[in-house]
Amino acid sequence: MHLASLSPVSPHPLAQYGWDEDWEAEFAAHAGQGLLPGRVVRVDRGQCDVVTADGAVRADTAFVTPHDPLRVVCTGDWAAVEPAGNPRYVRTYLPRRTAFVRSTSSKRSEGQILAANVDYAVVAVSLAVELDLGRVERFLALAWESGAQPVVVLTKADLVPDAATLAHLVQDVETTAPGVPVLTVSSHADDGLDVLAAVLSGGTSVLLGQSGAGKSTLANALLGEDVMDVRAARDVDGKGRHTTTTRNLLVLPGGGVLIDTPGLRGVGLWDAESGVGQVFAEIEELAAGCRFHDCAHVAEPGCAVLDALDSGTLPERRLDSYRKLLRENQRIVAKTDARLRAEIRRDWKRKNAEGRAAMEAKRSGRYPH
Repeated sequence: MHLASLSPVSPHPLAQYGWDEDWEAEFAAHAGQGLLPGRVVRVDRGQCDVVTADGAVRADTAFVTPHDPLRVVCTGDWAAVEPAGNPRYVRTYLPRRTAFVRSTSSKRSEGQILAANVDYAVVAVSLAVELDLGRVERFLALAWESGAQPVVVLTKADLVPDAATLAHLVQDVETTAPGVPVLTVSSHADDGLDVLAAVLSGGTSVLLGQSGAGKSTLANALLGEDVMDVRAARDVDGKGRHTTTTRNLLVLPGGGVLIDTPGLRGVGLWDAESGVGQVFAEIEELAAGCRFHDCAHVAEPGCAVLDALDSGTLPERRLDSYRKLLRENQRIVAKTDARLRAEIRRDWKRKNAEGRAAMEAKRSGRYPH
């Protein structure tokens, strides 16, 4: 037996970027056409940087520019790239396993895809300012909806005055994020980073959060070098200038890859009903015990949700946040789903008609006071 036959098989050059046997099988038809697989590490105005087995290339996305903004090439995609040419073109990309999408601020409420093929959605929350649990819930709804596993990272833990206060803050977030790991880190004190790095080593992670949440500092700490530009946050509100302006995919030294994103001022839902349901799992479980299957949890008899609210086992803030996110999501979906939009309008007309009939009955004395 030759010694060469005992040597281990060399890993695929793209393995460190997340390439696996399933992606290879998915790409087989494109390989037969002579195209090269590569992962999109950055997108910028119709062009993208793609890392292939032959190295990094700059490619044009003119062949993949659909009218649907959710189908454009984005960071994290696995692309089929021409082997040569000037310019070189991305011909297509493989079907996405997961996709992190939010609504834009436009009046048309278009969706914007932030990252594709993500395993972990890391929500960075600064402890240097007062916790906004409602915003955490919003990020988590989008994260669950994407298909990724959310992870909440409480940054700047060294700024919390004592251990008891820190424990209380962690408990508040854990209650807000059922089924989600909640980690505390201090990039400056190098505390908690080893645990986070171990969690992220098994796949692709996207780093999310408001400007000033410490995302760039956290990314640099995980990468072991100053790759991302960092500027000091304002003391008054913890916000800084947007130091990250594009989404970049970077290989982590301990394994896995990280997609850093710009600080998000707005985090609009985009068809995230199931994600909202997972964030508020305890309310969904309570709702299963309501007398009526279509209970709105407002004033209906036999409402298990309202019973929990009255007993104090369900915080009023949680129920208010749940209602708010469901209403927002319904409005977004209605703008893109004609059938649902028609159903909502019919419901509005029915309620208006019932309201007018009740008022007329009351004025005529036929309605009990």
